[in-house]
Amino acid sequence: MTAPLAPAVRNQPPPCIAEPVIEVSDLTKRYGRNIIHENLNFDVRRGEIVSIVGGSGSGKTTLVRQILGLESPTSGTIKVFGEDISKIDPEEAHVMRSRSGMLFQQGALFSSLTVFDNIAQPIRELGKVPAGLLRDIVMLKLEMVGLPCKHASKMPAALSGGMVKRAGIARALALEPELLFLDEPTAGLDPRASDEFVELIATLHRALGLTVVMVTHDLDTMVALSSRVAVIADRKVLVAAPVEEAANVDHPFIKEYFLGLRGRRALQALPPERRAKLPPAALEPASAEVPL
Repeated sequence: MTAPLAPAVRNQPPPCIAEPVIEVSDLTKRYGRNIIHENLNFDVRRGEIVSIVGGSGSGKTTLVRQILGLESPTSGTIKVFGEDISKIDPEEAHVMRSRSGMLFQQGALFSSLTVFDNIAQPIRELGKVPAGLLRDIVMLKLEMVGLPCKHASKMPAALSGGMVKRAGIARALALEPELLFLDEPTAGLDPRASDEFVELIATLHRALGLTVVMVTHDLDTMVALSSRVAVIADRKVLVAAPVEEAANVDHPFIKEYFLGLRGRRALQALPPERRAKLPPAALEPASAEVPL
């Protein structure tokens, strides 16, 4: 299932990397005595695809929720599009939220609404839109994500997992956002559907000039898409760099994550010029055990 935009942008360069659109400074997040983040620093520049990776419970999704304003940090500052999100008024916050789209795990469509109404929901929340225009917008979004318009009248339960995620992306793009957040976008997909979804994200990134922040545990997805990888461990972002540079950092989690069997297999799919920057251990045969 290929998005119609794919052939048109296949040879198009990715968006130019420009100014920071997300700036997280000295972020600390606590739940009672449990410290999730401590003096964490993180940034995302316009046009990037940044993957956030880390162990279970490291606070990947919690970081995204704070950037989106769904949770408040205990201390520190978060700026989005140059504005401190803790200091803007509700009207400004509403406008800022419309500049971002979010694909939640498993699509998170409203089960009681049709695909059409799920995608239309963010548009309807902005105010009254003529029915004809609303239909055109929804059908355009479905076409952009490679989901045939005949599925618009279906309920989410009638769709495959890959279709639900495509509908979720269509809803996330309903308001023409500049920032797209993805939470485990390929989780639960079979290998073919996962590859198709990676191609869809890459296509939309190029076609729409999106900035993408992606939480993922899927090494293949991370390697295929990321401009940079932000590795969370020890309550901080240890490194935020291209994956071949991140893999060189001497830290137990990074060695375990990038230099294990699955990590090496994913890293060895990099182009030759990027593979040349990997640590020697990453180039060991993917079938061999490497002491970490």
